[in-house]
Amino acid sequence: MDSATLGMIASSSCFSIIPNHKSSPFRTYRHLQDKISFRRSLRLKVKCVHTPNPISSSSSSSSPLKFDANTQNPSSSVSCSAVTEASLGTSELAVHKLQRLVSEFQSLPEPIDRVKRLLHYATLLPLFHESRRLPTNRVMGCTAQVWLDASLDECGRMRFSADSDSEITKGFCSCLIWVLDGAFPEEVLGMKTEDLAALNVGLPGRAHSRVNTWHNVLISMQKRTKALVAEREGKPTLDPFPSLVITQDGIRAKGSYAEAQAKFLFPDELKIKELVNVLKEKKIGVVAHFYMDPEVQGVLTAAQRQWPHIHISDSLVMADMAVKMAEAGCQFITVLGVDFMSENVRAILDQAGFREVGVYRMSNERIGCSLADAAANPAYMSFLNLASTAPPSLHVIYINTSLETKAQAHELVPTITCTSSNVVQTILQAFAQIPNLHIWYGPDSYMGANIAELFRQMASMTNEEIAEIHPEHDRNSIRSLLSHLHYYQDGTCIVHDLFGHEIVEKIQEMYCDAFLTAHFEVPGEMFSLAMEAKRRGMGVVGSTQNILDFIKLRVQEALHRNVDENLQFVLGTESGMITSIVASVRKLLCSVDSPGRAKLNIEIVFPVSTDSLSRTSKDPPAGLNAADMNNLADLSVIPGVTSGEGCSIHGGCASCPYMKMNSLSSLLRVCHQLPDDKNAISPYEAGRFNSRTLLGKSVAEVGCEPILHMRHFQATRKLPEKLVHQIVHPSGNGLLPC
Repeated sequence: MDSATLGMIASSSCFSIIPNHKSSPFRTYRHLQDKISFRRSLRLKVKCVHTPNPISSSSSSSSPLKFDANTQNPSSSVSCSAVTEASLGTSELAVHKLQRLVSEFQSLPEPIDRVKRLLHYATLLPLFHESRRLPTNRVMGCTAQVWLDASLDECGRMRFSADSDSEITKGFCSCLIWVLDGAFPEEVLGMKTEDLAALNVGLPGRAHSRVNTWHNVLISMQKRTKALVAEREGKPTLDPFPSLVITQDGIRAKGSYAEAQAKFLFPDELKIKELVNVLKEKKIGVVAHFYMDPEVQGVLTAAQRQWPHIHISDSLVMADMAVKMAEAGCQFITVLGVDFMSENVRAILDQAGFREVGVYRMSNERIGCSLADAAANPAYMSFLNLASTAPPSLHVIYINTSLETKAQAHELVPTITCTSSNVVQTILQAFAQIPNLHIWYGPDSYMGANIAELFRQMASMTNEEIAEIHPEHDRNSIRSLLSHLHYYQDGTCIVHDLFGHEIVEKIQEMYCDAFLTAHFEVPGEMFSLAMEAKRRGMGVVGSTQNILDFIKLRVQEALHRNVDENLQFVLGTESGMITSIVASVRKLLCSVDSPGRAKLNIEIVFPVSTDSLSRTSKDPPAGLNAADMNNLADLSVIPGVTSGEGCSIHGGCASCPYMKMNSLSSLLRVCHQLPDDKNAISPYEAGRFNSRTLLGKSVAEVGCEPILHMRHFQATRKLPEKLVHQIVHPSGNGLLPC
């Protein structure tokens, strides 16, 4: 290659500088183009001879896609020679192909015309060999069935083929293959899902699902490209995260961590019988959090079939269910969770008139919570003192805090409780209902940052899209809200704190085409990853209940399609969720039992590092009874950390150490002791708050009011008038005078 040819390539439009402004969807490719230019001119020892691209730049056709009838894939044909080098200027960059495709679709003003063009391209898609229609080649997240096959040829270029049972989806595949088949891996990996947004193809009301198809096929192409490049370069394959595969026939564990989780999904019948008998005999109700130990949840889930007064849920619903159990005649409520949960249950039962119903915890020691502890810190009160100087202000406090914290906060600033599932709507409604309201959220710093990021993304949406989320908001009001939103920056849940950089990188590398679930409390990297997946219909961000509902919905959709399918979900929250997930998924799978029923594999992935596991030693910890020691002896690894109790900073879905204090043996011990006539388990009882606030009011009464405000909001979708009055007319402490 002479200097004149090099000069021609360097000055060609393929390597022009694209202005770095938001209106250009291709601004990310300047560095990529330079890299590919260097690679093409210097790298290859085996030179590739390219026939001219079948799409002539001088063509006047309205369609840029023209496939060579003699080639298997819709790209330039390629042959290799060790001695011949052709001019490299004849091969068109993928980014420029995409630009041409975007221009074409944007030239068609009517949606129906764009769909017709897509259907035309579907007819040009080369035949897909029947042997490649395998479940492993399926693209997840598409409404239709989509198969994708990928390989890396001897010239270092990616070769793709695809097919679908939907003609429109075939058209999508045809376009993407025309753009990326024959491209270098750098080009495939450099393409962003945002770059496909300009391809506005679809009928009104269905455009979103069309965009998801573009995105999900591209993500699958990129995942396979990474794997093929790594294989060719001899890089060691990454070990997959542990997982549980749920089928209609049973459950299969992959990895020691998953085996530890799966052990108790099918519990001992004798333990179930013992628990049910004592619950029935003594009229005991059980409310438990999703994050309980798998052994406890396994037994409780099985016992529910024989005793209806057992409920596993997130913290919001626990107190509600306790009231219903008391109404049904339960004389005692046992709470499996951390202390603020039993406090809430006790206080709400008292508010409902069930003061005689006993409430019991599972330990005679404090069962703490890192998040609740953060709100009890003096620094949090300083945060609220600042809020009290900037009226009108509303304090939105996460439910995972103590009743005492809620009471102290409410005396400083008018306060409403929230959960991860209603926090966004609570803030949006409050700002719509009270002009220029300052909103102070805490104590979870990650959730606060994620809420702010969510509103920043909303500020770039259209007014119509924003109105779908909340009808009283538009871009201007969301921008104003952002300037009035404040969140505490020194409080985290030690479990959700685990989903950091190491875990996110591995998810991006190995699970980018899976369904991603994330609790609102996870760090920003994991949140952003899940939000991106959510935008293309492949993820959910929210509460534990939101995560469970999302998984159930996707399984129901797969059952409706009735084709052999593998669904993979990354569980971005505490691993204790697995028991409820398995029970719900198995119930769905077993609800349809007919000849010819398709085979579904539902894989739940635990994103854990090896440092989130503890190997069991020959010498069990002190204080365990015989039953606990026997259970421990059956496991080679358990959730936990090698260095002792707590959670690994290396990332992962390790179990909450506080929740481990709620063991099955503790539950049985408490139940057998009831009624506690001899005060043998008095330290286990959830006591009432007899203390007073700084203003001399009952902690229980003042602390319950933010919860009652939230319940009013959930019922009416508006802030209660009493709270609005407290905000607009504060009497020095945020509360109405007695």
